Amino acid sequence: MADNESEGEWSPWGGEEEEELVQPLISTVDHHPSSIMAENMDDTKSTTSLVGGHSGSRTAQYFTAFAATMGALAMGTVLGYSSPAGVKLMSNSTTGSLHLTKEQNMWFSSSMNLGALVGGPVGGVCLNTLGRRGTIMALVAPFSLGWLLIALARNFAMLISGRIVTGLCAGMTSLVVPTYIGEYASADVRGTLGSAFQLMVTIGVVYSYALGALVSTWQLLAGLCIIPSILCCVLMLFTKESPSFLLSKGKEEQATAALQFFRGKDCNIQTELDMMRQSMEEAKHNKTSLKDFMKPYILKPLMISLTLMFFQQFSGVNPVLFNLTTIFSDAGSKFSDNVSSIIIGVVQVAATFLATVLMDKAGRKLLLIVSSSLMALSIVALGEFFYEKMEDESWAIKKLSWLPLVSLIIFISAFSIGYGPIPWLMIGELFPSNVKEAAGSFSTMVNWSLSFVVTLSFVPLQSVLGVHGVYWLYGSICVVNLLFCVTLVPETKGKTLDEITAYFGGPFSSGGSQRAGTNEFQVVL
Repeated sequence: MADNESEGEWSPWGGEEEEELVQPLISTVDHHPSSIMAENMDDTKSTTSLVGGHSGSRTAQYFTAFAATMGALAMGTVLGYSSPAGVKLMSNSTTGSLHLTKEQNMWFSSSMNLGALVGGPVGGVCLNTLGRRGTIMALVAPFSLGWLLIALARNFAMLISGRIVTGLCAGMTSLVVPTYIGEYASADVRGTLGSAFQLMVTIGVVYSYALGALVSTWQLLAGLCIIPSILCCVLMLFTKESPSFLLSKGKEEQATAALQFFRGKDCNIQTELDMMRQSMEEAKHNKTSLKDFMKPYILKPLMISLTLMFFQQFSGVNPVLFNLTTIFSDAGSKFSDNVSSIIIGVVQVAATFLATVLMDKAGRKLLLIVSSSLMALSIVALGEFFYEKMEDESWAIKKLSWLPLVSLIIFISAFSIGYGPIPWLMIGELFPSNVKEAAGSFSTMVNWSLSFVVTLSFVPLQSVLGVHGVYWLYGSICVVNLLFCVTLVPETKGKTLDEITAYFGGPFSSGGSQRAGTNEFQVVL
């Protein structure tokens, strides 16, 4: 291969290496948006089919999304592993002397979040050094290391170390893969391909649940969880680097070849390439500093993004997923714990697939409203079951044994069509391009920090509030979440990324015209 790894272009197609120019990715210009938007709407509409439109083949885009989101599947195995493995470790049903107490299992479940919150900023650095594609491929090494630490663990410290390392990879994946897909995808399929990330995460969770039910040891389960990251690396060999990244490094010929690869050999890419190049020139004059984050057009979307991340985590989804087998065991479900967990996992996959279909049709805002409404109702119903069980256990198990499974099916489905994929997708849509990487890294770090807090606090909150009280607490947060979605969350579907920036009062760049969807843009701030 002609290129080295640090340039981010590991490709079977090769290419000539050019002198590297270190530049920001894409940017904005210093014009006020109100008049420019009106003047450019007709031009934007006329160029939509040429710029990220649908005139070329999408085959390469779909294949690349599949390859990249195999990394998301690997991330899903990290999220799902603690549910079946934790039960085995606490019951000591496998060979070996390693046995976890309930408190240790709490740390075993939540410790991956410690690695993940560091993975955000580390992933941000790797994005600009190894490249988007290069970073995804390189993750196979630490993923494998982390799973081997778990599989070969002789003590609790090795288990935690392996969880932290795999969590680091999960955090990096949650930033790098959506960024990569968002940069190469055509506007008409960007929402669908972006949602595929969450879909593959859920498939990874089911992968862990299903294999956990089939294999007898947590060690073998850990070994099998290495496979998705290896497949991801192999499949990524047959893809191309992000054209935007290659342009930022001064690799014009490779950027042209990459964009042609993604749009199809018969597609005229010149207009889109010229706009990318123009954005690079504008970016030279729009360096980002920390004080820029105080500008309203950056601060407002940042606050929206962070609040979405807060509600995503404090809906209680990760404590539920990480402890699913234990929840069904405590509920006295008629189904076996493993079967119930697999049912929930399959439902999550189906609902997330539905979200990929609806994302560019129903819009982000509507899906978030439906998601938060159903989550509030279902998690409160789950709390009601545990309250009735506390009052009269035999009656609750006899009459309401169906309620935990039904409640969790609705809860996970509602999460998967809205609050699962959309906060991650909107990271790529809300922020101006010159701060997207920094803001995305920060949002990712905050998300995983919140995940650690909510997962670690799950068991202590049960002691203080009771099992039912914890779920009612999550339900009340979902109600506040609903009000937030109705009043403050923007509908990004149907608007170019520059139009979204302009709405918040930012400069409107003449070079960017990738659309977020096909409908009206409405937001109340």
